[in-house]
Amino acid sequence: MKKLSYYIFLGFIYFLKIIPFFLLYLVADLMYFFMYYILRYRRKVVYRNLVNSFPGKSSREINKIARAFYRNLGDILVESVKGYSMSQESFNKRYKIKNFEFVAKYLNKGRTVIALASHYGNWEWGIEAVAPVFHKKVVALYKPLSNKYIDKYLDEKRRKGGMYLVPTTETREIFEESVNNPTLFIMAADQNPGKVSKAIWVPFLNRETACLHGPESYARRYNTPLVYFDVQRVRRGYYILNIRDLYENPSQTQTGFVTGLYMQTLEKIIQEKPENWLWSHKRWKHNKKKDNE
Repeated sequence: MKKLSYYIFLGFIYFLKIIPFFLLYLVADLMYFFMYYILRYRRKVVYRNLVNSFPGKSSREINKIARAFYRNLGDILVESVKGYSMSQESFNKRYKIKNFEFVAKYLNKGRTVIALASHYGNWEWGIEAVAPVFHKKVVALYKPLSNKYIDKYLDEKRRKGGMYLVPTTETREIFEESVNNPTLFIMAADQNPGKVSKAIWVPFLNRETACLHGPESYARRYNTPLVYFDVQRVRRGYYILNIRDLYENPSQTQTGFVTGLYMQTLEKIIQEKPENWLWSHKRWKHNKKKDNE
């Protein structure tokens, strides 16, 4: 069954490879219609997340954001698959990177850098577009897919572009290797933590939120400078990745500061254009009071 899924995946890649971008977004519109109206993909989760995050918004405003989110999700899905067959020239045209000197200044001094990212805008193209810009090792930490065939395909594809995908289970080992080998780590840490006992709790979108401890833990342990990858859509199929300089010496901070800074940065971005964040994820599975009882 997994091999069949793999071949279907390859067929979808080929299909999106041969069609031009203006037809690509017809496919995206169909996916939006199917997910929102027919499949009703995680609609309860999306609406619950939106209502709890924006208690001051009316039902009409929540509905508008929800529909815009599903449109965004349709675009991201087809763009992500299209990206597997895009040339570097196409990425350079459609995914502009601004302020890369914020990363280069640290790498050129022999320091490893953590780029905090999130599931906002087209994060998948960032994996393809970023690596060629920097002349150092670039590592994206991720959770391997359950389908080993698809996972292997994506790993090999991205390594050709200069990006190394490393399972989160090997985080400690890869950080140890980077002590004497300046590396750019990309960590998307805006999802629900697997081990709530290790979570760092911070205020985020109107409630106390359990956050992954990894980025802060490694940043403080190795005194790794932090930047933020802010991805914004300019128009359909075109993005800007604006790199923000967050904090230079995390080892000097108290527990919770780095995570709070990251989540505050993300929250401000979400409040500007909420439709571009991944609202379908079950982000708030944990309750601080219940988990501490």
